[in-house]
Amino acid sequence: MNVKNKVVFLTGASSGIGYSLAHHLAKEGCKLALIARRQNLLIKLSEEIKSDDLLTIQCDVGKQEQIIETFGKVRNHFGKIDIAILNAGVGGRAGLEFYNGYRAREIFNTNTLSIVYTVEQLLSEFMERKEGMIVGISSLADSRGFPKSGFYNASKAAATMLLESLRIELKPYNIKVITVKPGFVRTPMTDKNEFHMPFMMSVDKAARIILEGIKKEKRVIEFPLPTVLATKLMNILPNFLFDMLAG
Repeated sequence: MNVKNKVVFLTGASSGIGYSLAHHLAKEGCKLALIARRQNLLIKLSEEIKSDDLLTIQCDVGKQEQIIETFGKVRNHFGKIDIAILNAGVGGRAGLEFYNGYRAREIFNTNTLSIVYTVEQLLSEFMERKEGMIVGISSLADSRGFPKSGFYNASKAAATMLLESLRIELKPYNIKVITVKPGFVRTPMTDKNEFHMPFMMSVDKAARIILEGIKKEKRVIEFPLPTVLATKLMNILPNFLFDMLAG
């Protein structure tokens, strides 16, 4: 796929993978609708990119009414959307001391339900045109329920299953659905983790891998290879062995 002049709707654009992707997409000549909660960081990003084909919108993607309003603004500005990159996400440990509904809602709203809300706004337009691409950022953490990460793991597993289902259902409409499953990427979110993160990758390299995968229209973009292989091994471990190792 040639992404030049494509209208790209990118959530979570103000930091991490989204921030780096925004810069790479701008260099490719894309028209960008950059979405994030932090307006000050969006302003800084727009000043760095310096493009006439750029729209920034402050939006909490975990709130459906804000998503609806945001799509109205993007369509008024660009007329259409070609590619939606649903990158917004939150992490954070959620062990027993943080086990509560408020924390769960925060994580699921951003990591999972935001995909539902966004795709809902795209479906009729994409299906009518019989074209479009949805790129959802999940995680290799979708493989098992790791201690102190239950809410996060579950939200990413749900995102992966949702995107896979959409990929199959939307294929007859020529709509591409890509699931992105990164391992550990050095971002402000992972900087907060207090545990060892093997095979850590720079955010710029991660963004370049994702962009190349989008151009190739890959069904699943997962990296780095050692972590991919490790998670596949985790998936086939007997429960008793996984419990012992994870504990």
